[in-house]
Amino acid sequence: MAMKIRLARGGSKKRPFYRIVAADSRMPRDGRFIEKLGTYNPLLPKDSEARVKMNMERIQYWLDQGAQPTDRIARMLEAAGARDKAERNNPNKGTPGKKAQERAEEKAAKAAEATEAAEAPAEEEAAAEE
Repeated sequence: MAMKIRLARGGSKKRPFYRIVAADSRMPRDGRFIEKLGTYNPLLPKDSEARVKMNMERIQYWLDQGAQPTDRIARMLEAAGARDKAERNNPNKGTPGKKAQERAEEKAAKAAEATEAAEAPAEEEAAAEE
């Protein structure tokens, strides 16, 4: 059985509240789980101690049993110091979209034209002086 440590959503509409649970990976997000390991309340300020509460002993037990944390839980564990920071690489995230690239190309073309126009009269003046 593939185990996951993940978030299960609770709370009403527009008021999210999550339980950190150990669950079978085949179960639905808010469905059956094996054990509640903590809570996460994203509405609280980031520096609040009550924002993320985790039972670290039980989380470590499940990790030792082979449970895989989801990306969000892995980040929470890294912040708590229970896991080493993983290198993440998304090279495409910082690249601009098509329209932004087109605007940049147009701007570069206009700048090149402006420099050419500025150089042309200077060349004509130099030729006239000789």
